[in-house]
Amino acid sequence: MPSTKPMIEIYGTAVICASCVNAPSSKDTYEWLQAAIDRKYPDHTYDIRYIDIEGPIENDRDQEYAKRIQEDEFFYPLVLINNEVVGEGYVQLKPVFTALENLGFVPDETV
Repeated sequence: MPSTKPMIEIYGTAVICASCVNAPSSKDTYEWLQAAIDRKYPDHTYDIRYIDIEGPIENDRDQEYAKRIQEDEFFYPLVLINNEVVGEGYVQLKPVFTALENLGFVPDETV
């Protein structure tokens, strides 16, 4: 089991990314990722947070990511694990799971 809990962050907004046709909303992606991770890695803990890039943002780091998304450097939703970008726009599970397994997560093989 990992020695520290990974931090998973999803940056996005209620509006679906115009470049991401048929993709779920950022909030839906947050909920979907949380459910998928809980199913695949039930014995592991992690922290997860959703940051609305159009809402009030309390810290400089989050403001910087919001600005970079708004300036089209990244698509949203933008997914980071421990400050590493693992997905943006149409988010796939495989890179997220790979990043978690690189941090010591072991999947439940019965799932």
